[in-house]
Amino acid sequence: MVSPVRIAPSILSADFARLGEEVRAVDEAGADWIHVDVMDGHFVPNITIGPMVVKALRSHTSKPFDVHLMISPVDSFLDAFAEAGADILTVHPEAGPHIHRTVQRIKSLGKMAGVSLNPGTPAKMLDYLIDAIDLVLIMSVNPGFGGQSFIDSQLRKIEAVRKMIDKSGRQIALEVDGGIDVNTAPRAIAAGADVLVAGTATFKGGPAAYAGNISRLRGT
Repeated sequence: MVSPVRIAPSILSADFARLGEEVRAVDEAGADWIHVDVMDGHFVPNITIGPMVVKALRSHTSKPFDVHLMISPVDSFLDAFAEAGADILTVHPEAGPHIHRTVQRIKSLGKMAGVSLNPGTPAKMLDYLIDAIDLVLIMSVNPGFGGQSFIDSQLRKIEAVRKMIDKSGRQIALEVDGGIDVNTAPRAIAAGADVLVAGTATFKGGPAAYAGNISRLRGT
């Protein structure tokens, strides 16, 4: 039996005035991971949160913190986010001079290491990283803002990365982030995704709607 897809609500779409409550609410509603979008206003055109907020939220859930670092240079912040309570640290190849070294550092901190591919970044970027990582994050929008539309060309990339992962024989999560809703989620899953990041589609309707939103995204 195929395991149901994991849902990682992006707190970028949560109510920031009550962020701890929002994290608890999506946890109770059935979220598998909590996705934390970290943006620096430099690598991407937006500024969000830092390690202190991650640390403050850590006590609100025992679910894995899936921390997506859209910051450059990224290496100098790895330790801080690890110490703050991240379980997964995902970085972009463009965010530092030596992506393999960055992955090694994440692993040395005892965390799962992810590599994120922007819409214009080819799957081939993973050729010499696939044996070292725990997660691949395919961005199906250009990173920086929530609420964008899914870029259809990324389905081919999801399929290509799925083949790479299967060929490796390793347990590597294939995550997709950007424009995920009840219409695009099945397409991403069909292409090979097994983790879906969803912000707007999870948090719409308020806490009473979260469980239903998550279930629909999962296709159950």
